[in-house]
Amino acid sequence: MSRVYNFSAGPAVLPEEVLKEAADEMLDYKGTGMSVMEMSHRSKAYDTIIKEAEADLRELMNIPDNYKVLFLQGGASQQFAMIPMNLMKNKVADYIVTGQWAKKAFQEASIYGKANKIASSEDETFSYIPDCSDLPVSEDADYVYICENNTIYGTKFHTLPNTKGKTLVSDVSSCFLSEPVDVTKYGIIYGGVQKNIGPAGVVIVIIREDLITEDTLPGTPTMLKYKTHADNDSLYNTPPAYGIYICGKVFKWIKKQGGLEAMKEHNEKKAAILYNFLDESKLFKGTVRKEDRSLMNVPFVTGDADLDAKFVKEAKEAGFENLKGHRTVGGMRASIYNAMPIEGVEKLVEFMKKFEAENC
Repeated sequence: MSRVYNFSAGPAVLPEEVLKEAADEMLDYKGTGMSVMEMSHRSKAYDTIIKEAEADLRELMNIPDNYKVLFLQGGASQQFAMIPMNLMKNKVADYIVTGQWAKKAFQEASIYGKANKIASSEDETFSYIPDCSDLPVSEDADYVYICENNTIYGTKFHTLPNTKGKTLVSDVSSCFLSEPVDVTKYGIIYGGVQKNIGPAGVVIVIIREDLITEDTLPGTPTMLKYKTHADNDSLYNTPPAYGIYICGKVFKWIKKQGGLEAMKEHNEKKAAILYNFLDESKLFKGTVRKEDRSLMNVPFVTGDADLDAKFVKEAKEAGFENLKGHRTVGGMRASIYNAMPIEGVEKLVEFMKKFEAENC
């Protein structure tokens, strides 16, 4: 069977080149006579894998020396608790709620201290990013939290909020490595890798060193202290070794494509093909305010639930997988991460035009 065009929001499409390379090394990684899956995380061969992965990520993102890179487990959702446990010294944090994941993070933080919702776009089903230029940032807030790209709703912060000097913490799960970022603007920038970087099971946390202390909330488990992992170079316990190995391959693939500037250009081209069609279509329409659109996740609807279902079914039959919108919003969503080739988006638009002609 030939490969489908996989528009899944995550676990998501990976570069074919990376999958082929991993397949070639499955039984014997570089003459070790074993798979990376079987390898001790304390071995010399694995030490090289994890160190190279970190070095390549640092190069791609231009990560300064005063930031640690941690390869952790528990997904982005575990960070919802880990962040307040480690950072809530004053027991106060401000949250900008622009989607389901920011909302969940806000609710989790409320367990550990006073979480303030200082802005939200819930009033219009999270279809826009609120103005964050002059927010009521709490004087005693330990940090300001955002989810930078909202996978479900297809919105993106194109301008970071004015945190009025407070530490910015950002979940970048669904826009990780899709464009250049200035790491120095964040205290923590983190994300699950299963959307743009690797298989589910790894979360990468890039954290400024001054935020890594012994001074965590009472009762914080050893495994949920950033210091535990920072002091042990992400090898305190057995890490998600195979997942990190694939991430390392994806980092090398991105470097080969020309780095994050090239990735951004590639992603802008792809997104424009789909958004331009949506803006002209008589049947389909995008659901997000134009200036807040994501390059990674593109939700759209026909305005008729039965027609949406018909589209998803026929698209699947034509080899376009996972176009059904998230259960909380319905409609359709095309996730067009780094590894989605331009022709995948072109073919999707071709199919949408054909569907429109037949159903309008």
